[in-house]
Amino acid sequence: MKEKIVVVTGGAAGIGRATARRFAQSGDRVAVWDVKAADPDALVAELAAAGGEGSFQTVDVTDAAAVETAVAAVVERWGRVDVLVNNAGILRDHQLVKWKDGQNLAEMTERDFDAVVAVNLKGVFLCTRAVAPLMIESGGGSILNASSVVGLYGNFGQTNYAATKAGVISMTKTWARELGRYNVRVNAVAPGFIATEMVTAMPEKVLQGMVSHTPLGRMGRPEDVAEAYFWLASDVAGFITGTVLSVDGGLVVGT
Repeated sequence: MKEKIVVVTGGAAGIGRATARRFAQSGDRVAVWDVKAADPDALVAELAAAGGEGSFQTVDVTDAAAVETAVAAVVERWGRVDVLVNNAGILRDHQLVKWKDGQNLAEMTERDFDAVVAVNLKGVFLCTRAVAPLMIESGGGSILNASSVVGLYGNFGQTNYAATKAGVISMTKTWARELGRYNVRVNAVAPGFIATEMVTAMPEKVLQGMVSHTPLGRMGRPEDVAEAYFWLASDVAGFITGTVLSVDGGLVVGT
């Protein structure tokens, strides 16, 4: 098979970086987009060492013009986009209202709500809107969206995050209907508790609680999610679209 041209948003660290590396291991060309990277040159070298070719672009996925410019740069360099992994996302956790002793002590702010919606939902929309016409013109492609188990079940203190991840699922199913006629497949992945740097920095008690909810008895690795993305983008998954693949170790919520 010819190498794929892949865009991974939020690809400088965590699940995004593992995903970029997985595609590179197959000899694919990978454009990593992120708002920042600790060492972009090291990231590009890492993808080359894995067996592919990489590039890094500073991209704010909430900025339509920036997204369009980044897409144009990928096309200028490699000619097309075969796979888009909408991985970029942020957290701004807080209870809707924090109520104690008859008083409202705090609330989720409008600013935090809007920030999460902008990146996690609008960013997915903007990136997909920019790439879809290219895929249609080239005869097909694969769009992969980062949802979450909290988008399926909700989660305490994550009104904004859970809402965006549920919204991503609805967009995935809608786009699968709209774009299927053009051989563009659209799927979502819903990770459970994944041991990214952000998560493993949490208190040990919290981490053990995550493990206790996971029947497989461990947290997931970024590579577990990356393999799901890679498989869904491959030809062997060519009759799969509009689905949500949970990568959660059998997570049992609320038990």
